[in-house]
Amino acid sequence: MPCKNVLKTDVEDCYYHIYARGHNRKPIFREDYDYHVFLKLLKRYLSEKPEQDESGREYPNLHSGLELLSYCLMPNHFHLLIYQINQGTMTKLMRCVMSSYSRYFNKKYKTSGPLFETRFKASLIDNDAYLMHISRYIHLNPGDWQAYKYSSVHAYFGIGESDWMRPQRIIDLFGSAPIYADFLDDYKDYKKSLNEIKTSLADK
Repeated sequence: MPCKNVLKTDVEDCYYHIYARGHNRKPIFREDYDYHVFLKLLKRYLSEKPEQDESGREYPNLHSGLELLSYCLMPNHFHLLIYQINQGTMTKLMRCVMSSYSRYFNKKYKTSGPLFETRFKASLIDNDAYLMHISRYIHLNPGDWQAYKYSSVHAYFGIGESDWMRPQRIIDLFGSAPIYADFLDDYKDYKKSLNEIKTSLADK
């Protein structure tokens, strides 16, 4: 069973389920472009090749320290499943992404104050069975998950592949992408695991 609700440990070579939601459950994504900005920020820090700002200065490159395995962006919250290779990389990534996105959002919508309810929350995942179920939970978050644009599910089947989104560790647990697809479709089994997953999320 993972640690609940908050990041209590930050260790290398471990899986984490990261999640955060809007302050007072308000939307953090209002338009399609907002989702794209958030994804571009993940790409900025996780691409294999370092990216640069307008002045030619390189952004922190975290590709070698962390793998993004799954994600889903919902109107008022997001989920990430990551494998942390180097201690502290997860915290560095979330600080960079969430602070940059908050500045973008507040400037665009002329708002102020915190966008997110908390900095972020993370649960350490310590067994393969739970890891499988968390991956499915993330991908099945939207009701129309098969057509949903702002999750990583399509990358599992070779659509929109990139070097900053790396699902192979999850696919390897199942042996192949088609077997993983069958796992996603097994709604009866998913319902059995749902309550256990929800107890590990703060007030979900």
